[in-house]
Amino acid sequence: MKRNSSISEDVEVTFTPLVILELTKDIHQDTIKWLVQRIKEKKHLGGAHLSIRPLEGQVENSQVYVIGASWRRLLLAAESLGFVKEYQDGSMRAFTYQNKENYKYFSEDDNFLTTAERQYIIKRELENLRAINETSVPGHPQVKLYPGKSIIRRLQTSGLLIQLYPLHDPAELKKLSFLWYRRVKFAFQPLDEIQQYYGQNIALYFAFLEYFTFALFPMAVIGVPYYLFAWEDYDKYIVFATFNLLWSTIVLEVWKRWCAKLSYKWGTLIMKREFEEPRPGFHGKLGLNPATGRKEPTYPTYLRQLRIYLVSMPFVCISLYTCLFVMMIYFQMEEQAFAYNEEVQSIFSAALLFFPSVIYSVVIEIMNRIYRYAAEYLTSWENHRLESSYQNHLILKVLVFNFINCFASLFYIAFILQDMKLLRQNLAALLITSQIINQVVESLLPYWLQKRRNKIIKQKLRISTTEKELPLTDQVKLEGEMDTYLGTFDDYLELFQQFGYVSLFSCVYPLAAILAVLNNVAEVFSDALKMCRVFKRPFSEPAADIGVWLLAFETMGVISVMTNCALIGMSPPVKGLFQGNSIQLFLLVVGIEHILLAMKFILAFAISDIPSDIRNKVAKLEFESIEALKHKQIKEADESLAKEQQHDEMKRREKKGK
Repeated sequence: MKRNSSISEDVEVTFTPLVILELTKDIHQDTIKWLVQRIKEKKHLGGAHLSIRPLEGQVENSQVYVIGASWRRLLLAAESLGFVKEYQDGSMRAFTYQNKENYKYFSEDDNFLTTAERQYIIKRELENLRAINETSVPGHPQVKLYPGKSIIRRLQTSGLLIQLYPLHDPAELKKLSFLWYRRVKFAFQPLDEIQQYYGQNIALYFAFLEYFTFALFPMAVIGVPYYLFAWEDYDKYIVFATFNLLWSTIVLEVWKRWCAKLSYKWGTLIMKREFEEPRPGFHGKLGLNPATGRKEPTYPTYLRQLRIYLVSMPFVCISLYTCLFVMMIYFQMEEQAFAYNEEVQSIFSAALLFFPSVIYSVVIEIMNRIYRYAAEYLTSWENHRLESSYQNHLILKVLVFNFINCFASLFYIAFILQDMKLLRQNLAALLITSQIINQVVESLLPYWLQKRRNKIIKQKLRISTTEKELPLTDQVKLEGEMDTYLGTFDDYLELFQQFGYVSLFSCVYPLAAILAVLNNVAEVFSDALKMCRVFKRPFSEPAADIGVWLLAFETMGVISVMTNCALIGMSPPVKGLFQGNSIQLFLLVVGIEHILLAMKFILAFAISDIPSDIRNKVAKLEFESIEALKHKQIKEADESLAKEQQHDEMKRREKKGK
C-alpha cells in the first residue's frame, strides 16, 4: 500500500498512508494550519513528527487528511513504546534502535513492523500531541485548551474531529480473508496473521473463542449419547454433573497457560506498561497531576462515590427487581399454558407449552440490550478518570444484571420448583434463542446493511466491482462509511453467558455443549466476516490476557461447583441413600462442595499460569537486563571517576605552572 514518492530528512522514499484523520467541513483554516504544523513538528518542539497530507479528491461534508511516518521515525517510536521483538537467538527482547540489526527478520524496509503496529504508533503519537501554551484552538476560541491537554482528544470532544481510523491494507486483508473464513474447511484459525493485522487484543479474543470451542468437545461428546439414551430419565444427571465439576475447574487453568504462550510469542507478556492517560470523556476543574506534573482535569473521588452509591447502585437494584418481576410473569404464563394443555390436549396446546419460554427468552435479550445502553450512560456520568476504571465498572454492572436476568429463572426452577423437565425446556429455549438473536443482530444484519451501503456508494462513485485495487480516495470514501468496531465487549459477554449455560445446568440438558460448539463454529466465520467486511479497521491494542473477563469466567466456575453439587444432592439416587434425612444430606452436600472448592483453589495455585520454559526465558531476560544495568552504572561511574581524576590532574598542573 505504498503510493506517492516523496523524500524527507528521515529518508522517507515512499509515503505509505496508514491513518485517516477526518475533520468537519466548516473547520477554520487557521485550525487546519495549526494542527498540520503541530503534527509535522519534531518531538523536541512538542510535535508528533509525522507525515500528513490532504486527501486528493475530498469527501463530501468533511476534510480528510492521510497520515504516515518515516521508517526511522517508526523504529524510534517502537523503542519508546517498549515493543518486544524476536532476537537472533530466538528470545523475545525489548526493541532498541541502536541494536536493530541484531533482531530476527529485521530489514531496512517496513516489514519488520506490522501495519497494525505502525498504525498503533501513529495513534499513540497523535494522542500524545499536547497543547504547550495555547489557551484555545486557533480559529475556534470557544474550544478551550490548557498546557498538557491532548489536542486530538479535545478536537474529538468538540466535534471538530469527526473520526480517526486506520486504513485497511487490501492485499493483506485479501490474504487474511482467504486463510480465515473464505476456505470452508475444518482448521485452526490463523491467529498469528490475525495478530499481525488486528493486534493482540482482538487476536486473543479469537484465540479464546477457538480454545473454548475445543474445550467444549468433551462435554459435547459425552452429552449427545447421554441425551439420546436418557432423554426422558431426568434423574440420571448425576454423572454428567460430576463431569461438569471437573471440566469447569480445569478448562480455565489450561487457558491461562495457553494465553501466556501466545502473549510471549506476540511480545506482550514482557512488554512494559504505559502510563494511563485520562479518558477523553473525563471532565472537571483544571488541576496539576502530581505524577506527571501536567495540568489536567480533576474530579473529587467522594463526588464520584456519591454518584455510584446514590444513583448507579439504586438503578441497578431497580433493574434487578424488574428482572425478577418479569420472571414471575413468565411463570404465570407457564402455568396458564400448562393448564390449557391439560384441558384441551391437542397438538396446538402441546406446542403452546414452549411459547412462554421462547417469549421470555426474547424479552431477556431485549432487556439485556436496553440495560447495556443505560449502564454505559451511567458509567460515563460517574466520570471515571481512567479508561480501565470505566471498563471495570461497566463490566461489573452489565455482568450482575445479565447473570440475574439470564439465570434467575433457571435457579428458581432448579432449586425452588425442582422441576427438571421445565428446567430443560427453559434452558434449551434460552440458549437457542440467544444464539439466533446474536447471530442475526451482531452479524447478519450489519453485513446486509454494510453490503447495501457499499453498493450505493460504489454506484455513486461509479466504482466497478471488478476493480482489484481501488484508488486511495475511493478506498477512504468506502471505509469512512463503514461502522466503527466497538471492541470485544459484546463478544466476551456472549461467551460468558454461554459458559454459564453449559457449566451450571447442562447436566439436565446435555445438548447444551454441542449447541454451543455449533454456534461458536458459526461465530468464528461470522465474526471474521464482520471484521473484514463490515467494520472499519480498529486500532491495534497491546494485551497480554483477556483482562477482567478471566475473573468473570473464574467466578462463574466457582458458582458452577456450588450449583452442580446442589443438583447432585437433589437427585433421587442420592436422596434415596438418606431415606428422607434432609439435614445429613444438606451437611454432606455442603461439605463436599467446600472440599471441591478447596481442591479447585489448590489446583489453580498448583498449576502455574505461565509454562516453565517461558518462565525461565522471562527470568533469564530479567537477569540480563539487571546485569546490563549494573554494567552501565559501573561504566558511567568509571567515566565519572576518570573525568574527576582528569579534572584534578589539570588543577595540579595549573598550580605547578603558577
